[in-house]
Amino acid sequence: MDTQSYKTKSVKKEDVNKEWIVIDAEGEPVGRLASRVAKILRGKHKPSFTPHIDCGDYVIVINADKVKFTGNKMVQKQYVRYTGYPGGKRVNTPQDLIRTFPERVVEKAVKGMIPRNRLGRQIMNHLFVYSGSDHPHKAQKPKSIDIKTIK
Repeated sequence: MDTQSYKTKSVKKEDVNKEWIVIDAEGEPVGRLASRVAKILRGKHKPSFTPHIDCGDYVIVINADKVKFTGNKMVQKQYVRYTGYPGGKRVNTPQDLIRTFPERVVEKAVKGMIPRNRLGRQIMNHLFVYSGSDHPHKAQKPKSIDIKTIK
C-alpha cells in the first residue's frame, strides 16, 4: 500500500489563484444568497480549500436593492445597534435599511456567516456590494455566475 497517496496537500498563500465573480442578487432570498457568497469568499467551493489561508475569490454583488426576504421578515426582522450612550439603542428593519443603504443588508448577512477572526476580517474586504446593476470593476474582467449553481 502506497502511503504517499494519503498526504493532505495544503495550499500556500503564493499558490492561490483568485478570480473575480459577479453575482446578480435580484429576486434572491437574502439568507441563501449570503451563504453562497460566504462560501465563495472563503474558498470552500474549490478543491484546494485550506482553512487557515485566504483562498477565496473576489465577489461583486449587484442589484442588492432587489433582494427579497421570505415570510414577514421585511417588517419583523430587526437590526439592533448601540451608539455607546445611555439609551442609545437603535433598531432598524430591513425595509428601512433597503430604503437608505441597500448594500448593508447583504453585507450584514454575509458578515454573519464569515469566521470572527483576522482571516474573516480580511475576507470581508473581498466583498463588493452595489445597489444598481453597474459596478466599477470592469477592468478585472469578472466572471458572471448563476448563484443557484453553487451548493
